[in-house]
Amino acid sequence: MILHSGPPRGLRPLLLLLLLHTLLTLGGAFYLPGLAPVNFCKTTDTSSTCKSDVILYVNRLNTEESVIPYEYHHFDFCLGEEKNSPVENLGQVVFGERIRPGPYKIQFLENQACALACTKEYKGGDPISNRRMMVLKKGISLNYQHHWIVDNMPVTWCYPLENGKQYCGTGFPMGCLVRTDGEGCPINSIYNQPMHYYPFNHVDLEITYHSGQLEDWGIGFGNSGRIISVKVTPKSIKHTDPKSLNCLSAEPLAISETSLKTGEQLNIFYTYSVKFVKNDAIKWSSRWDYILESMPHTNIQWFSILNSLVIVLFLSGMVAMIMLRTLHKDIARYNQMDSGEDAQEEFGWKLVHGDVFRPPRKGMLLSVFLGSGIQVLVMSMITLAFACLGFLSPANRGALMTCSMVLFVSLGTPAGYVSARIYKSFGGLKWKSNVILTSIVCPGVVFSLFFVMNLVLWFENSSGAVPFSTLVALLALWFGVSVPLTFVGAYFGFRKRALEHPVRTNQIPRQIPDQSIYTQPIPGIVMGGVLPFGCIFIQLFFILSSLWSSQMYYMFGFLFLVFLILVITCSETTILLCYFHLCAEDYHWWWRSFLTSGFTAVYLFIYCCHYFITKLSIKDSASTFLYFGYTAIMVFLFFLLTGTIGFFACFWFIRKIYSVVKVD
Repeated sequence: MILHSGPPRGLRPLLLLLLLHTLLTLGGAFYLPGLAPVNFCKTTDTSSTCKSDVILYVNRLNTEESVIPYEYHHFDFCLGEEKNSPVENLGQVVFGERIRPGPYKIQFLENQACALACTKEYKGGDPISNRRMMVLKKGISLNYQHHWIVDNMPVTWCYPLENGKQYCGTGFPMGCLVRTDGEGCPINSIYNQPMHYYPFNHVDLEITYHSGQLEDWGIGFGNSGRIISVKVTPKSIKHTDPKSLNCLSAEPLAISETSLKTGEQLNIFYTYSVKFVKNDAIKWSSRWDYILESMPHTNIQWFSILNSLVIVLFLSGMVAMIMLRTLHKDIARYNQMDSGEDAQEEFGWKLVHGDVFRPPRKGMLLSVFLGSGIQVLVMSMITLAFACLGFLSPANRGALMTCSMVLFVSLGTPAGYVSARIYKSFGGLKWKSNVILTSIVCPGVVFSLFFVMNLVLWFENSSGAVPFSTLVALLALWFGVSVPLTFVGAYFGFRKRALEHPVRTNQIPRQIPDQSIYTQPIPGIVMGGVLPFGCIFIQLFFILSSLWSSQMYYMFGFLFLVFLILVITCSETTILLCYFHLCAEDYHWWWRSFLTSGFTAVYLFIYCCHYFITKLSIKDSASTFLYFGYTAIMVFLFFLLTGTIGFFACFWFIRKIYSVVKVD
């Protein structure tokens, strides 16, 4: 709002830098910690204001070596009472999160030296035991990671890095495998037998709590507090007798690669220890800081990213300035031509004024894409706005996906309205087909790809498979909410008068002269996606890392800034190339404006392929199919988003320039 009020020119760069700093501060520091704080106290001091049970929840296990996640019970671990599982929201179900109560019994401020969770028995020659052991070994070999939750906080595994800093990850491995080359277990030198599996059957839990300001909380002093962190140290310990457990033993539990012999028995005792540590220096509202600060996102060189963003901004500004100055001269020259002789000297973009608004081929499909593109664009802007305000923080699990899906379904009205208005401006008469295609085609492509991916996950018995009831709910949202809203929007769109263009269209189309290589359609479209992709590829790395490498993404303020730059860059690049084509007397701009900025999605797909080859260790065919299937969904939605931005920017530009020139 300040920028629109017309500040002095000297203040504008200062205000721009202030806005940039504010967005970066929001992106790196501001988030809502999730639910309301929970007060804990000892068993003897429990009341209505505090609780003594510290419930540890277990989540699905995943790995960077496979896209397929599995539920906790898939690997034959100790189970809690699953009937007390929390209700997951739509986003958590779609993302494959399966939160269940863990088997560990924890009471606030009650340390435990060595407690037994359960015992798992495996007998040689028993097919069921052999299968359970095989699944456990496969999970260890693929480095599947636990993800635990306590008081809505992820249980973290912290270990030192080579540069002397500490990294705290939100997952820890279920075990390790020493391969023939000696690699695979970098945690401790005691895991050193080649081709042996070491399951981490013991965990040391360190729970840090904050007991300051107890008078304000209204609970007793000394035995109460709020949890600010839970850290785990996994170990492999060979227990021989459940009655005499020794959790300080240095002898690890090694399981041979070969199967158990007939009659041989193996017992795995899962144990745990709990230690409470008081720390009043850290406030409850800042308890996520140590996790977010240790994430790889914060290790990037901010100067290089800011430098690239500033370059893109200044380049966009230069493009806009050149366009405005050139157009101003063209319009001034054309409007000064009053005599017939001068009129015959017309050249460039004014020559095609009688054909520039000629309806394109496949106008129905273009209007459908534009309607769905508006749906994706508005959904993205609102979701990022909520994320910047902290409502979709990492603490609020599944909220980002839930918000996106609900918004997409609810925005059927603008999709139908835009599609109907554009289709009517093309002179289309099949309004029923337009409405049906708008509500079915693009959502149908996304749902079909998602359903095929879900079949693969069902076949693999993965926790990522969406239950049949959820699929029915998604279909109900689509056909019960989105489709009717699309019909409502199309109804109002078709009732409006057709868009009046500033110039009339000739009956006979003008012949397009031979074009140079730079003004031909394909080279222009290919070049059009370079600059928009250049302003997002750095941020794209962190988004892909959060999706496929279990990293936590929280820099939504910075992402919102990059999104705004993407909108500006797509708009100006498309306008610039469209102007060059019009000057070359090529008036086929409708589809070209959509595909020019939409081609950014092709570069996105190429980058996703590069990320798959260089950053991931995926080898199995099912995970590869899932990766590229989900990538296809993301690329398709990004194609609609960027294509719509470029089209409407070019549409506004062409209507603007032809409305200010005198045409006889």
